[in-house]
Amino acid sequence: MSKKITKKIYDIFIIGGGVNGAGIARDAAGRGHLVYLAEMNDLASGTSSAATKLIHGGLRYLEHYEFSLVREALKEREVLWAMAPFIIKPMRFILPYEKNLRPKWFLRLGLFLYDYIGGRKKLPPTKTLNLTKDPAGKPLRANSKTGFEYSDCFVDDARLVILNAKDAANKNASINTRTKVISALQTDGVWEIKVKNLITNKTKTIKAKSLINAAGPWTDIVSNSFIDESKDKVKNIRLVKGSHIVVNKLYNHDKCYIFQNADNRIVFAIPYQENFTLIGTTDVDYDGNPSNVSISSDELNYLCNVTSHYFRQKVERSDVVWAYSGVRPLYDDGADEAQEATRDYVLKLETDGGAPLLNIFGGKLTTYRHLAEEAIEQIETIIGQKGEKWTANSSLPGGDFAIGGFDTLVDRLKKQYPFMAHSQIKRMVRLYGTLTSDVLGDAKSFVDLGENFGANLSVKEVDYLIENEWAMTLEDILWRRTKLGLFISDRDSKALDKYISEKTKSS
Repeated sequence: MSKKITKKIYDIFIIGGGVNGAGIARDAAGRGHLVYLAEMNDLASGTSSAATKLIHGGLRYLEHYEFSLVREALKEREVLWAMAPFIIKPMRFILPYEKNLRPKWFLRLGLFLYDYIGGRKKLPPTKTLNLTKDPAGKPLRANSKTGFEYSDCFVDDARLVILNAKDAANKNASINTRTKVISALQTDGVWEIKVKNLITNKTKTIKAKSLINAAGPWTDIVSNSFIDESKDKVKNIRLVKGSHIVVNKLYNHDKCYIFQNADNRIVFAIPYQENFTLIGTTDVDYDGNPSNVSISSDELNYLCNVTSHYFRQKVERSDVVWAYSGVRPLYDDGADEAQEATRDYVLKLETDGGAPLLNIFGGKLTTYRHLAEEAIEQIETIIGQKGEKWTANSSLPGGDFAIGGFDTLVDRLKKQYPFMAHSQIKRMVRLYGTLTSDVLGDAKSFVDLGENFGANLSVKEVDYLIENEWAMTLEDILWRRTKLGLFISDRDSKALDKYISEKTKSS
């Protein structure tokens, strides 16, 4: 094992390559800070790829009086949509009224607030539906007569993280995956952070003026490793597991459903990857290893039962084609029930020893950009300011086109690559936006794209992901970068796995 000490001193060292870590790296690098990010696994390999995949205000948080959180999140919806109008798209959500649960007036009041406290401009407002006549009522059981339709947005969660990291790298941030922090000590007011490359087993020491702990479910573990053994260990995180299931699509329109349940939790049913319906989530306190989380039998039954209560088509366990779980690192505010714990984030700045340590607790996909701004502002009170806020009016890589311009971009690229089907171009634009032409290059035919690994995933695209997006494994490509794991056969997966292994070894 070799050890190397770098002479360069970074302004900010970030632990964690989830949405918060990647978002902070992008913001900081864009202001001119020298940034180093270390992620022990793949980018978005934890909580950030296990979400319900929504950019939303969080309608149910209103009844827990989280007005500030909801308002901030609602304001962010259209900001983020404009930043990445290919991985983020508006959706309409159907909320059926259920007798003996929340009364109609209560739902309508909540939706009125939801429409107006966040400065909504482009998303359409709420309307009341007669579900016995509206097409949205057809998939539902006959007892669903009244409903409400409101707006929120869908996001490809893992790609949101990847694109933030990509833009950070474009702005000279050092993004390091499969890189584990071994230790962090302060010497003469500077952090000396020892990292280990988990692929090569080589270690080196990075120096930085400040340290940000954005390790998600591992935040307490990381934080405690920096505290003197004579001091009490801290516990700021409440781990709450959320699980989802995916089934073959339950209806043919493009709207989502939000279902109430007697335990006060809600479950979403969302059109997913053209052919499927995504159902989730659960809220279960969790005290295990965040790296080994999976859906339980009780959670599986819960999601099937809630969905079957509302839809005409019953959902059985045997209908599940894929399930995933993640652990939300919520700030422990002492709430009795997991679903009542705050979804707001908390930033704690420590300055013992001179070099600042910022611990990040909680947060949501929707508020990551705002969290990043606040994190940088706190760090800059110690290390000094470099640039101004800039991300609110920016574009993520591939998102440099207008809201509403998605179909126009698809049509333009279809003319540029006429040998590809419209559906193939559309899939790629959903992932890469205007960077689709970077992926396909000067290809004139399918032959130019190389071997097809199934679902039109070509060598050309795989090479792009390895060379430009830190992809190193089969899981990185099929379940985080493209979501094509739902479509590719075992035989094709094995061929792809072999290719990735050979490609990454030679690079």
